[in-house]
Amino acid sequence: MEIKGAVALVTGANRGLGRQFAAALVERGAAKVYAAARNPESVDLPGVIPLQLDVTDPASIRAAAAIAGDVTLLVNNAGSSTGASALGGSLEDIRLEMDTHYFGTLAVTREFAPILEGNGGGAVLNVLSVLSWFTSPQVAAYSAAKSAAWSLTNALRLELAPQKTNVTALHVGYMDTDMAKHVDGPKVDPAFAAGLGIDAVEEGRFEVLVDDLSRTVRAGLAGDLTGLYPSLSA
Repeated sequence: MEIKGAVALVTGANRGLGRQFAAALVERGAAKVYAAARNPESVDLPGVIPLQLDVTDPASIRAAAAIAGDVTLLVNNAGSSTGASALGGSLEDIRLEMDTHYFGTLAVTREFAPILEGNGGGAVLNVLSVLSWFTSPQVAAYSAAKSAAWSLTNALRLELAPQKTNVTALHVGYMDTDMAKHVDGPKVDPAFAAGLGIDAVEEGRFEVLVDDLSRTVRAGLAGDLTGLYPSLSA
């Protein structure tokens, strides 16, 4: 789809990658960009329309859809990162990860799918992660939720194809955002990741792997598990 003249909605647009998505869409000539956040007062980006949206709250999603009925591009970016492990983490934190990344993405897409269809089809971009394919105890809840969102993205792609809505998945490793501030080592510029994601939408691609880490782990899925988890062979 063509970004110039499109009407986009970005969830979690008040900071990090979401803010970069909103900024890039404005720069590339989108006719309108709804910058959605739980607290719309926290959106400080010029040229966007702040919109209240909590992806874990069905009433909030319905209210946002009632306002943004002209959307042609939906960017499901909102996320959480509790650091909960599978066995030691609280079930509340684990549920929050699933409610945000899986059920939140599903609920927002279900609400906006008829809007996209009515506006000609358009596109959906789901922000996933290298942790859709790899996990560790420190990110077990987050990784499980992202893995579920990856499977969901594939299912949505098939279900939305008849209405001419393309679904793109963006996978990326660590980015230079608040969510990864505790991580040492190379981090991707979120503006770079946003640019690649928008390019993929324009080109109608199904998937974009932003960095070498994502490409390496994706390729490793075809091998023995000990390739991704060397400790298992110790």
